[in-house]
Amino acid sequence: MSPTLDVAKTGSADLLILALVDEQEQHGYEIGRQIERRSGGTLRFTMASLYATLYRLEERGLIKGRWLERAGERRRRAYRITAAGRGVLAEHRAQWGRFVGALMEVAGVRPA
Repeated sequence: MSPTLDVAKTGSADLLILALVDEQEQHGYEIGRQIERRSGGTLRFTMASLYATLYRLEERGLIKGRWLERAGERRRRAYRITAAGRGVLAEHRAQWGRFVGALMEVAGVRPA
C-alpha cells in the first residue's frame, strides 16, 4: 500500500472538495470519507484542515453550507457548490490536467 498523503499539503484540496460537492450536496465528514475512499486510502484530510478549507471556500462564495437537523442525530452542515464555485472548479481541472500532463512528459510519471 502506498503512503498516505495529506490533501492539504498537496495543493489539491479546493479541486477535490469542489468536485465532490459538484456531484451532490455533502457534509464535511462525508467529503473527507469520499476523498479517502475514492483515492484507495492514498489521500486523506485531517479534520482540522478539511473544515478550515470548507470555511475558506464558503467565505469566498464557492460553496454554500446549510444546517441539516434530523431527529435523533447530530446537527450537520451540508455543502453544495455555487455558480462561482463551478467556474473555479473548471479552472482547477484545466490547470491540474496541464500539470499532470507535464509531469507525465518530463518526469515519466504514469497513471497507477
